Formats: sequence, C-alpha cells, structure tokens
Amino acid sequence: MRAGRRGGALAWRAGSRQPRRRLAVTSPAPTSPASSSAASSSAPPVRAGSLGAWVLAARPATLTAAFVPVAVGTAVAHVRGGVAWGPALAALAGAFLLQIGSNLANDVFDHEKGADTEERLGPTRAAASGLLSARALKRGMVVVFGLALAIGLYLTWVAGPAIVAIGLASIVSAIAYTGGPYPLGYHGLGDVFVMIFFGFVAVCGTAFVQLGEVPALAWWASAPVGSVATAILVVNNVRDRETDVKAGKRTLAVRFGRRAGLAEYALLLLVAFAVPAALALRHGAPWVALPLLAAPVGAKLFRDLVRGEGRALNATLAGTAKLLLLHGVLFAAGLALGLAS
Repeated sequence: MRAGRRGGALAWRAGSRQPRRRLAVTSPAPTSPASSSAASSSAPPVRAGSLGAWVLAARPATLTAAFVPVAVGTAVAHVRGGVAWGPALAALAGAFLLQIGSNLANDVFDHEKGADTEERLGPTRAAASGLLSARALKRGMVVVFGLALAIGLYLTWVAGPAIVAIGLASIVSAIAYTGGPYPLGYHGLGDVFVMIFFGFVAVCGTAFVQLGEVPALAWWASAPVGSVATAILVVNNVRDRETDVKAGKRTLAVRFGRRAGLAEYALLLLVAFAVPAALALRHGAPWVALPLLAAPVGAKLFRDLVRGEGRALNATLAGTAKLLLLHGVLFAAGLALGLAS
C-alpha cells in the first residue's frame, strides 16, 4: 500500500573527501501559493544505507493498513467471546512485519521492472533513488519475513496448523504482488489481493487466533475494512495510470480507464459505509453505524479524486489512508460498544 506523502525533488550532496550520497526528500509540488513556502523547505537529507533509508523503504505511514484489520478482528473477538491479548498483540506484530516486508518487496521489484523512474509521481523509493541496493533490500525482506514466521510459530501453537497456511500464503502473496514470474499488481490483480489479504484474511485471521473459529460477524466486518484498503490502491493506480502504461503495468485503471477507477472507488466507499449501517439495523445496535460519521470525509475524497490529476492526487491518497484509520477505529469501537453482551 503506498502513501503519497513524501514524493518530491531529489538533491544529491557530496562530502569534500569521501563523497557520501544523500537524498533530500521534499513534499510534492505545491498546488497553491499558500503551500509553496512549506514545500520549499526540504527535509533533512537521507544518507544512503542509513537507518533513515530503511525507515523510508519500510514506509511507516502504510502501517495503518495493518493496524485496522487487527483492531476490527479483535473487536469481533470481544463481541463473540472475549479478547485474548497475547494472540491479538502477536497478530498485530505479525501484520506490521508483513506490511513492511511487502513494502520492501515492492520497492525492489518495481525498481527491477522499471516501474520506478524519474517520472514517478509517488513517494521516493529507496532502490530507485540509490539509497539502498536491491541486494540489501532483498536481505532486509528475508529478515522481516523471517520474524513474521517466528511470530507465526507462536500463533500456530495457540490456534493450530491453519495459521501456517495463512502465514505462508500471506508471505508468498506479498512477494508475488510485484515479484516473481507473474506479478499480481502488473496484471490487474492488485485490487483482489488487497481485498482478500487486508480485508478477509487479516480480520478473520485475527478473530480466529483469539476465538478458535471464524464467526459470521468476522466475514461481514472484513468487507468494509478491505474496501477502504483497496480504495487506497485505486487512488494510487488512477494517479499512476500514464507511467504504469510505460512500465507495462496493467492495473485496472490502465485496462479500463480513469472513469472505471473512479467508479470502483465510489463502489468501495459505498460498501465501506453500507455494511456497518446494515449490521446496525440487523442487530438493532446504533453504535455499529459509527463509521457513518466519516462519510463526509469519504465524499470529499471522491470529489478530490474526480477533480485531481497527477501529483495533486498524493493528498487524496494520503487522505484515503487516513480515512481507513478513522473508519476502522470507529467501526471497531462501534462493534465493541454495540454488540458486546
């Protein structure tokens, strides 16, 4: 998942005797005079191979996409039997590691496939900018996924061998999103991947490790979470449509056009708000409809997507990521308050 907050100009600086490559990351090109002064002041330079370079590659702003499904799945567990904090926290740590590992994989494989070029409209990438080598990123990816597997061993001990299949499928899919002989994201399957793994697998898996089963409520709760997570990808793909064509990346926005991307975004947000409303009506629990408080935010983001182009959509991308967090927290709270016995 890509948050578009740190795109911008590249500035190389060299030392006097032993040159060290540094990258100054600035915000995207300003869209109004009021923002120009803020955009002109560059962030502190990031040195190649430094901790800052690894933080940039890990993209911590995307971790909301890992946090929200676990929060909602834990709310389901609270409603259906009680929270098991050990498995819940382990699921959260595992989700963070899988997200970071996926980000590292996307960074290196997009670079190797030529998708990240100087024309890139999104955030700075570590491999493309030379901050980290492809070899270093692949080693980091192995370490991160190895840590995720270690957490998976604990969850397997708690919840049984089904966790092995879930964990391995998550890792393989995270790599196959942009890597391997048939990268999912390059063949229009990225949206399906996000919906499945950031929606159904993450929410239902979190509930499963705490309850030992997957109640029907978990399946219903997965749909709105996966929908908003997928909406983030839709903004990314609408923004990058022209550069993706050049890179041979056949996203749905490339295959079916910008209007189809706008329609998909609207449909996803409709699902995100309709499911909590339906659950609230079915159970006679108004609290479950709390996510509807975020509906005006979603409507504004859709208008911005319709009107925006290019780097102007970086703000819409970041806003949709924030919507995921807002919607997810409201949904988890609504489930816990409205359906707990």
